[in-house]
Amino acid sequence: MLMGEYTHSMDAKGRVSLPADFRAALGDSFVITKGLDNCLFVYGPEEWQRLSEKLAKLPISKAEVRSFVRFFFAGARETECDKQGRFLVPANLRSYAKLDKEAVLIGVSNRVEIWSRAEWERYSDAVCPAVTEIAETLTELGI
Repeated sequence: MLMGEYTHSMDAKGRVSLPADFRAALGDSFVITKGLDNCLFVYGPEEWQRLSEKLAKLPISKAEVRSFVRFFFAGARETECDKQGRFLVPANLRSYAKLDKEAVLIGVSNRVEIWSRAEWERYSDAVCPAVTEIAETLTELGI
């Protein structure tokens, strides 16, 4: 299970360190892609395969399915860490997530999310005050 929050500097080439516990959980190579809320999603090979199979079963006759699948797969890249535990975030993904000098990596159960520090702080400031109400809604859904 992936969990925790880490802030790392991004170098001029767009490389960022992946925390050791995330490396252990994701494996030697992993997939990075555009996520929701202007962050990036990182999946290990098994989770990426499961997600890909689920998306492949959706009806491509629906425009919103085609749009989401295009969005999700067009930005996807398989990558791996170098000997220092860093990986390259491709320029198009850095641009999408507004990444520059600092990246926040968070473990979210089956994936890692990569946020620009500024975007993560904005998101956290907006969501944290409402988390009790969100929890109540989830309780109503049986979670």
